[in-house]
Amino acid sequence: MKNKLLNRLKRAICGVGALTICFSLFSFTSKDLVKKDTVVNNNFKLRTVIIDPGHGAKPDNAPPGHYSRGADGSFSNERSVTLAIALKLQQAIEKDLPGVKAVLTRSTEEDVSFERRAQIANENKGNLFISIHCNSLADRFVRQKVGTRRGRAIYRSVRVPDRSGRGALMLVYGLHRSREEQNAIKNNQLEDDSDLNGDGLDPNDPTVIILTDAYMRKFRKQSVNIANLINDEIVGTDGRRSEGLREQGIYVLCHSAMPSVLVETGYINNPNDEEYLNSENGQTEIVNSIVRAITKYKAQFEQVAAK
Repeated sequence: MKNKLLNRLKRAICGVGALTICFSLFSFTSKDLVKKDTVVNNNFKLRTVIIDPGHGAKPDNAPPGHYSRGADGSFSNERSVTLAIALKLQQAIEKDLPGVKAVLTRSTEEDVSFERRAQIANENKGNLFISIHCNSLADRFVRQKVGTRRGRAIYRSVRVPDRSGRGALMLVYGLHRSREEQNAIKNNQLEDDSDLNGDGLDPNDPTVIILTDAYMRKFRKQSVNIANLINDEIVGTDGRRSEGLREQGIYVLCHSAMPSVLVETGYINNPNDEEYLNSENGQTEIVNSIVRAITKYKAQFEQVAAK
C-alpha cells in the first residue's frame, strides 16, 4: 500500500512540477495547453459527462438549500430554455460519442438545489461537468425629466431594462473558492482511490495535500481547456459573438470534483438572443458546438494518456 501511494505521489509531483500558469480575471488562452499538461491519468477515458440545466422552478416545501429561479425574457424563461438545450445535448452526446454516458442534474422543470447538483455529479463519477445557463443584465436606472418647478427642471430616477448584452460567455470557478474545490476532491477523488481507500484521509497529511493540489491544478487546466474549445466552436463555427472566458465563484463548479465549465448560451433579455435561444436552429447549433468541443477534448486527453 505504501509503495503504491508513493508511486502515485511521484507521478503527481512530476506532473505538477512543470506547471506554472497565470490566469487573468477576464481572459484565458489554451493554445498548446493540452500538449503541456502531464498531469494526466494514463488510463483516462471520458466515460461520463454531467449536464446541468441551470435553475428551475423551486419545488413546493423544498428542503433547505441554495435555489435560484433564473432569468426571464419577454416571452420565455431560463429554466425552460436550459432544460430544452440540456435534453438535446444528452441525446447528442450519447449518439455521437459511443461509450460516453450523459447524466442530467435535473430532467424536469422542478429545480434542484446547488448542493444536490454537485452531489449528483460526484455520485455519478463524472469526468466532465457542463452547466447550461442563460445570461441577463440587471435593470439600470436613468435620470428622467418629469417637469419643471419655478423654472427649474425636476428629475426622477426611472428603472429601465438593459437589453444591451448579447452573445455567449464561458465561466470557470474562481480561485478564491479553491478551498471548496480541495474539499470536493478529497471527498470524491482521493477517498475513492484504490490506493487510499480504507486508510481514512488525514487532511493534514502532506501526501493528501500534494495529491489534492495535483488534482486541482489538473482540473483547473482542463476546465479552461474545455471552455476555450466550446467558445472557439461557438465563435468560429456558428459565427456568434462571445464575451470569452471569465472566472466566477460559482457553487456547482467548485463543488464538482472534475473539470467543469458554465456555458452562458446567450442573453435571454436581449430580443435577438431570446429568439435564437428558443429556436430549434439556435438550440441545435449550441448543442452541436458543445458536442464538437467535447469530441476534441476527449481525443486530446485520451491521446495524451495513451502515450
